Amino acid sequence: MSDYVFRFGGEGGEGVISTGELFTTACARSGLEIYTFRSYPAEIKGGHAMIQVRVADKNILLSRGDGVDVLLAFNKEAYDRHYKELKDGGVLVFDNTDFLPDEDTRTIKYPIPFNKIAMEEIGVRLTKNMVSLGSLSELFGVPQDKFKELIREKFGKKGEAVLEKNFKALEAGAKYVKENLKKQDKVQVQPTGRQPRLVLAGNEALSLGAIAAGLRVYAGYPITPASSILEFLAKELPKVGGVVIQTEDEIAALGVVLGSSFAGKKAMTATSGPGFSLMTEMLGLAVMAEFPAVIVNAQRAGPSTGMPTKMEQADLMMSIYAGHGEAPRVVLGLTSVEDCFYGMIRAFNIAETFQTPVIVLTDQGLAQREASLLKPDVLGIEVVDRKKPTAEEMAHYERFKITPDNISPMAVPGMPDAFYSATGIEHTEAGELNYEPANHNKMMNKRYQKLQGVLKLPWIVKTYGLEKPEVAVIGWGSGEGVIREAVDIANKEGLKVGALHPKILWPFPSEIINKYLAQGVKRVIVPELNFSGQFATLLKAHLANGNRNIDVISMAKGGGIPWTPSEIVNKIKEASKIHV
Repeated sequence: MSDYVFRFGGEGGEGVISTGELFTTACARSGLEIYTFRSYPAEIKGGHAMIQVRVADKNILLSRGDGVDVLLAFNKEAYDRHYKELKDGGVLVFDNTDFLPDEDTRTIKYPIPFNKIAMEEIGVRLTKNMVSLGSLSELFGVPQDKFKELIREKFGKKGEAVLEKNFKALEAGAKYVKENLKKQDKVQVQPTGRQPRLVLAGNEALSLGAIAAGLRVYAGYPITPASSILEFLAKELPKVGGVVIQTEDEIAALGVVLGSSFAGKKAMTATSGPGFSLMTEMLGLAVMAEFPAVIVNAQRAGPSTGMPTKMEQADLMMSIYAGHGEAPRVVLGLTSVEDCFYGMIRAFNIAETFQTPVIVLTDQGLAQREASLLKPDVLGIEVVDRKKPTAEEMAHYERFKITPDNISPMAVPGMPDAFYSATGIEHTEAGELNYEPANHNKMMNKRYQKLQGVLKLPWIVKTYGLEKPEVAVIGWGSGEGVIREAVDIANKEGLKVGALHPKILWPFPSEIINKYLAQGVKRVIVPELNFSGQFATLLKAHLANGNRNIDVISMAKGGGIPWTPSEIVNKIKEASKIHV
């Protein structure tokens, strides 16, 4: 075995997603690397659902891969939607009680009557997904005992009768394959004997990272695809003495976060584009009052309600500029499930250090993606708390005092002689209201200049591939993995390509990026999942004079589906030919 992509498709509500999730976890517990991508229907009930699982025995998986090796189609719609992406020589496993595929010799086909077996042998139609897992176990080698272990964890509380029906369905699927099908393909998923991998979704890793950073107050309103953060933290945050509040709307959610921060607690909220739009006035208050706060924007396709269950990277400009007046903030892009954990710790550390709102951009694909990773070393994590006034500073306390780094000590209620006005109206260093132009310019300069310290952090960009490339790929957010994989493929083919991926998106790391480009880069490719090429626009605006002759190719698309490695490799080849 080396590297396979499995895709499961069918009607929402018939167990498609849970089938893929059980398959994913069974592989991870067998010591394998996994990487998922899923697409839910937006309807309350029904609609097409799909989950894809990439499985490998050694390689760290960076993307959802190219094409599909095994397609499990629960119905004809799944076949019609996904068969064209099945590789030549790939495997189609389908429910022949529902449909029969077109005849061709391009793929290997295994007909298995999931519905019939579930109804006639188990007596419960909904066990068809367990029948399918038993079939996959027999066909491709995933240990059946791993599935039984997971079934017991998932359904154990429902009693032995329920467990026995699911076990029976699993065994019936395996038995049908053994007695009726002859294996014709070479796909085999073998346990590695390595330490079982931890499986987390992006939103779960993000939530755990926030807890590790010291989160104690979470306020939010349900919205796809951020809702699972609220649900996860509602279970886990109280275990460390934290509080979770579901507010009446997103405006109130950020209000609770800012009030909690004023009181000295680390606090955050999470939303998607429509909810973030509602928060913008409160965001200005956070900037003006210099409150530490973390706001997660799990982007989805828009505008308006858009496509709630599809991914997009179209909120970049809004995250940087949203709000009236000029309200500087930090914008950070998460890149992987592992980075969701460590990136949230960095976000809280920045918020506390610079006393500013930090907007953390993720997206539907990353929020709901599951990946395998080793258990984080929580003891080695650096957690930063805000600067507080000394006894000497308390004697004549000025909340917004201009200091060499423009970061002022922040008192909390209850500290003696630490009274101040935390207001959204312009104020002096002492917090007294002041509308004079000179004072306004002085305080605006303070709020802008303190954030320049963010650009001195050592981790704000990552580079891959050749150190001095002719063609560079610069992306952001969850596109990091697929870009890394594409650059690695291109390098092995002899192409002179490298990649730079910024973790901090605002303040824009123009000095670092320009220094990288000045090493002989002739052309830059910018893959991103939005229609207008938002990051490419920012990049062009921040090119230094010496880099103005570099071609910036915007590789932008909407639609809610991430790039594949081959698509980016083809673009690299196209750009490289120009310089041959």
